[in-house]
Amino acid sequence: MPSTLSPRTDPGTAPLAVPVAEDTVAFADPPTLGRRPALAADRDATPPLSRRVRAHAARALRASIVLVLFLALWEVAPRVGLVDAVFLPPLSRVLGAFGTLVSSGELALHLGASLSRAGTGFAIAVLAAIPLGVAIGWYGRVSDVLNPFLELFRNTAALALLPVFILILGIGETSKIALVVYACTFPVLLTTISAVRSVDPLLVKSARSLGLSSLRLLQKVVLPAAVPTVFTGVRMAGASSILVLIAAEMVGAKAGLGYLITYAQFNFQIEKMYAGIIAIALVGVSVNGVLLTLERHFSRWRTASS
Repeated sequence: MPSTLSPRTDPGTAPLAVPVAEDTVAFADPPTLGRRPALAADRDATPPLSRRVRAHAARALRASIVLVLFLALWEVAPRVGLVDAVFLPPLSRVLGAFGTLVSSGELALHLGASLSRAGTGFAIAVLAAIPLGVAIGWYGRVSDVLNPFLELFRNTAALALLPVFILILGIGETSKIALVVYACTFPVLLTTISAVRSVDPLLVKSARSLGLSSLRLLQKVVLPAAVPTVFTGVRMAGASSILVLIAAEMVGAKAGLGYLITYAQFNFQIEKMYAGIIAIALVGVSVNGVLLTLERHFSRWRTASS
């Protein structure tokens, strides 16, 4: 007697070689739900080393050509008179001023002041916003209580509250760090809420059917699936921390990249001012690179299957 659990087959046709074993084994991994074996099979077909080197070189050329043209235009335009060299010095002179700032230690002083403020505010915002976002996104009652409050403040620009922070907390470090915390909280919080709510319901349903508790469900399914979207907000917060802090340092500070730019402008040290702007750009690129590395580290399950 045939088993009732066996699939029905037509005795007149030959059995098909369906690779059901891969899906059955991979179903034990909740974040991938059986997609890993098929994608891993595609990954085996890696191109040869020479082709990969040429592909990376072509990609690097495409990514840098616009930047190189911009830098060349910056160097040439003041020298041929397209712009006033007093207000836009050639790039070589700006780089000379940048080197002077580095060798004298002045850039390190201002950079350390800015990074300490931005890093402190950014860390506080991330540590507070991610658990709060998970709670709001996962528990409907928490969302009902906090949503009106969040809607009120999420549309208020951080710089508009700078006078309030200075009045309440003073013109010292506390007000600047508080402003960074405020500016960084909402990108992380909103993306975390969205990430938790947009987790594939099939993943959640499958995990529940396997008997996972709510805590284990959050730990093993919801948080890993939400990490890529959460890190989008973290990267946005990283950029906001630099931008808002620089603006705050221009208003009231005795050290920091914002103070360096404002001081150089008021003293008509134009090359030095542009050197400070370049330093801010390099800090932003570096912060984004660090956050991208962290995102890849915490999203290894996704990159391993892609």
